[in-house]
Amino acid sequence: MTTSAMPQINPEYVHWFRNSAPYINTHRGKTFVIMFGGEAVNHPNFSTLIHDFALLHSLGIKLVLVHGARPQISSNLNDMGIKSPMHQDIRITPRDAMPSILQAVGAIRLQIEAQLSMGLANSPMYGSRIDAVSGNFVTARPYGVRDGIDYQMTGEVRSIDVDAIKNNLQHNHIVILGSMGYSATGEVFNLLAEDVALSSAVALGADKLIFLGEDTGISDGDRLLHEMIPNEVDRFLRGRDLNKEINYFLQCAGAACRQGVHRTHIISYAKDGALLEELFTRDGSGTLISHDPYEEIRRANIDDVVGLVELLTPLEEQGILVARSRERLEQEIDNYSVIERDGMILGCAALHPLDEDSAEVACVAVHPDYRSGNRGGDLLAFLEQQARSHGRHQLFVLTTRTAHWFVEQGFTEVSADALPAERRIQYNNGRNSKVFQKVL
Repeated sequence: MTTSAMPQINPEYVHWFRNSAPYINTHRGKTFVIMFGGEAVNHPNFSTLIHDFALLHSLGIKLVLVHGARPQISSNLNDMGIKSPMHQDIRITPRDAMPSILQAVGAIRLQIEAQLSMGLANSPMYGSRIDAVSGNFVTARPYGVRDGIDYQMTGEVRSIDVDAIKNNLQHNHIVILGSMGYSATGEVFNLLAEDVALSSAVALGADKLIFLGEDTGISDGDRLLHEMIPNEVDRFLRGRDLNKEINYFLQCAGAACRQGVHRTHIISYAKDGALLEELFTRDGSGTLISHDPYEEIRRANIDDVVGLVELLTPLEEQGILVARSRERLEQEIDNYSVIERDGMILGCAALHPLDEDSAEVACVAVHPDYRSGNRGGDLLAFLEQQARSHGRHQLFVLTTRTAHWFVEQGFTEVSADALPAERRIQYNNGRNSKVFQKVL
């Protein structure tokens, strides 16, 4: 065969596959709880989602799938002429509604099991056998009377049979949980699927909790928020009129992170490949809510100025950083991000916008006692994410002593002429700083 006749390989595919390899290795053997509502089951993309679940399973990821059934339940109740009103976005479930609810939930469970068990014809997973199991893994109790409203057969999760679920996961089964729970007295309760997902993830010590919703993720106006921490979730929820799906997801995400689930993802069930993109690419496709740790990276506020002064002064005295007055720090505080550990500012960095397409990284500093890790790199990654969120695709940095470190972080040395015009005018030749650029 001549060289010209050899099949051509798409370089983008090769690049993606090579860059996904670390994530494949990281996720192998981990437990993911994935929740999706009845709306996802009705969507044309659901069959593709089933294929993606199968692919994750084939990569050694332990899956617990939690499904809702709100539209299917509403349709069944409407057909039967049964009223089941909502109060504060929670269904009041009369006893005579339970047969219709059980039928809706059971039909979805059977549909998922059937699609996972059919060999996935016309898919990359054709011929593979996947065992899906469901059962009485969720114990429930009555939601009770709240605000004077008797929720009747609506319940909440009391406990999760962790041992039984883990045993099935160890035997390479996919576990399916519906929005139903069983009491010790043999009654069946109608539950929130989000409650089942949250309780399961916490009880299992899941590595990820993933919510598949209608929207791409969490947006602030027209801007997708790629990453949040629980404190930011609390602020985002405060005073906003959000749709009930996003409200549920964010409340559960914040609670999950505070109870030991380190990563919660909110992504779209409607976007083809969104699940794989979120899990196997650096930027993801939706919103990640990460654990609020003992040590966290966050945006700075005015209360951090004292800590910044204490951190930066020794470096300024050594000539490593340009001296900044307290007044200047106060004026520019919105551009700073910090690493806080138990109330102490032990690292900082600033991101100054230059024009619509570029920004400057400045004042990267880590406390001398905490330089053994990768905190500087983590700060830089945090700033890069901010830049991307604001539509900026170039970062510049001016440095005199840390050139090699920035090269290790993917920056390339350029001439001062590469700087945007306004910043080039301000370029201080007296320090003879080297200029580095990184394209995001």
